[in-house]
Amino acid sequence: MAARVVVGTQWGDEGKGKYIDMLAADSDIVVRFSGGNNAGHTIVADGVKYALHLIPSGILHKGKTCIIGNGVVIDPGVLIKEIEDLNEKGICTDALLISDRAHVIMPYHKALDELQEKFRGSNSLGTTKRGIGPAYSDKTERCGIRMCDLIDEEVFIEKVRANLEVKNLIIEKIYGGEKFDADSIISEYLEYSEILKKYVADTSTIIFEAVKAGKNVLFEGAQATFLDLDYGTYPYVTSSNPVAGGVCTGAGIGPVYIDEVYGVMKAYTSRVGAGPFPTEQANETGDRIRELGREYGTTTGRPRRCGWLDTVMIRYAAGINGLTGLAVNHVDTIGKMGRIKLCTAYKKDGRQINTYPANLKELAKCEPVYEEFDGWDEDISNIRRFEDLPLNARKYLNRIQELVGVKIKLIGVGKDRSQTIIV
Repeated sequence: MAARVVVGTQWGDEGKGKYIDMLAADSDIVVRFSGGNNAGHTIVADGVKYALHLIPSGILHKGKTCIIGNGVVIDPGVLIKEIEDLNEKGICTDALLISDRAHVIMPYHKALDELQEKFRGSNSLGTTKRGIGPAYSDKTERCGIRMCDLIDEEVFIEKVRANLEVKNLIIEKIYGGEKFDADSIISEYLEYSEILKKYVADTSTIIFEAVKAGKNVLFEGAQATFLDLDYGTYPYVTSSNPVAGGVCTGAGIGPVYIDEVYGVMKAYTSRVGAGPFPTEQANETGDRIRELGREYGTTTGRPRRCGWLDTVMIRYAAGINGLTGLAVNHVDTIGKMGRIKLCTAYKKDGRQINTYPANLKELAKCEPVYEEFDGWDEDISNIRRFEDLPLNARKYLNRIQELVGVKIKLIGVGKDRSQTIIV
C-alpha cells in the first residue's frame, strides 16, 4: 500500500499534473483535495494536450477511480463541460466520484468575486473571479450549499432562497450590482443536479476503505504552498489549504496513512497575480524565461511573472509539507539561459537570513543572495538517466538538493509525461 501526495512548492503552475498523471499509472484511486476551477493542470500524453480544472489527472488512465474530495469547491457547469470535453476525446468518466460534502459555487459567488475585486481597486488580490473565495467564505460562515444539498431538490430550493435574501442585499446595496432571480438559479442548477447526481458519494469512506484494503491512493494538489491560506503570501493567496496537511481535511484521511509527499517545483520561479516575489525579473531576463517556458496560465491565459529559483521558498515548503522527494520541472528551459542565478538566502537590514517572513513589509525588504551557474544550451529531451545530463545541469540540480535538504526523485526534461528522468 502507498498513500502518496503531490503538492506544489511555489506559487502554483509547477507542472504537478504531469507527475500526478505518471504516478496515477500504479494507483487505484486518485483524489483531488482542495481548490476549485481557479486551478488548472495541463498534461501532454502521446502528443495530446489535456487541460483539467476539477477532475483529477488520473482520469486519463483506464480503470482508475477519480475522486473530487470534500475540500474542493465545485462549479457544476464547469465540471459538466469538463466531463463532456473528455468524453469527446474518448476519455471515459464513469469512474468519477464527487464528495457529497463538497461545496457548490453559485452564480452569486462569481458576481461577488468580481464586485469585491473591483471594490478593492489598487488593492485587488488578482483573483480569477470564478467565485472560489466567496464559496469558501460561505462554507466558513455555514451557509454554503453542498453537493448533498444540490441533489436534494427540496433542501436546495430552500437554501437558495434563504441565501439570496442576504446575497442580493449585499450585491445591490453595498456593491451596486444586479440582484439574482432565485427561480432562474434553481432551474439551472436542478438541471446540473440531474446530470451529476450519479457521481455523488460518501468519498471519505471509500478512500478509507481503500487504504485499509492496501490499495494505492494518490492525493492530487492544486495551487501550491505559497498560495496556502495559512502559509502563503497572505492575503495574496487562495482560499483553501493546498499543502499536504490539507489532504487530511480535504479528503477525509488521517495523517498516519500518508507514506510519501512529492514537492513539485520549476527550475526557476513564476507566479500569477499580485503579491511579493523576491527573485522576480521584471526585465528582459524574466521575459526570456516566460517565452522559453511558455508561461501563460492554464485557466486564465494570463502571462506569468518569472524569475530565478528561490531555495528559501523551497526549504520552507519542504518543512511545511514534510516532503520526502522533489520533482523538478523545466530543467530543459532554464538550461537555455547562458548564466543562471540561484537564490540561496536573503539579505535583510544588513544581515543574511534563511527564513521566509510572514510580514509582507518585511519580505519586501529582503534581497536575494545569489550563486551563479553556467547554462547547458543543448537538447536534453531524450535523456532518461541523471548521469547522462550535461555536467552543468547536474551541478545545478545537486546544489538545489544540498540547499533544500530533500532528494530530487523526478526531473522533467520536456512537456510529455514520457520526458521524465526517474532518479
